[in-house]
Amino acid sequence: MPTVRQIIEGYPKEPRYLLAALQDIQENHTYLSVESMKMVAEYLGVPESRVFSVATFYKALSLVPQGKKVIKVCNGTACHLRGAPKLVEALEKELGIKNGETTDDGLFTIQTVNCVGACAMAPVVMVNDRVYGKVTISQVSEIIEEERKDAV
Repeated sequence: MPTVRQIIEGYPKEPRYLLAALQDIQENHTYLSVESMKMVAEYLGVPESRVFSVATFYKALSLVPQGKKVIKVCNGTACHLRGAPKLVEALEKELGIKNGETTDDGLFTIQTVNCVGACAMAPVVMVNDRVYGKVTISQVSEIIEEERKDAV
């Protein structure tokens, strides 16, 4: 895994690369630490407040460690009406954590999101970039087991 320094040095020293650098750090380190944000600010020559502002504006960026597998449950209208809240409850029970939390082993984080743009497949669960459509409560443990095996 590349260090934060290696990631940011892959960009020209121009403020327009702020979001891209933060996304790359997030992807490689699961979150944006205060130190990493300070390093980005210094490297790109932007105020720390601007880096923090961008990092907190985008929901895809996190200031706390995320699991290796981020489980996103769509809570858009179609998904909500087709049972997304019950899926969140089932995931919380299966993993022993609440929405927004990460398992002690650092493997899973549960998040609800506003919409993933796959309404025809509602309710939708995404695990990193993998999409599961028309998910039922009985499939939750299967999905977790499949993702656990994939993480090895």
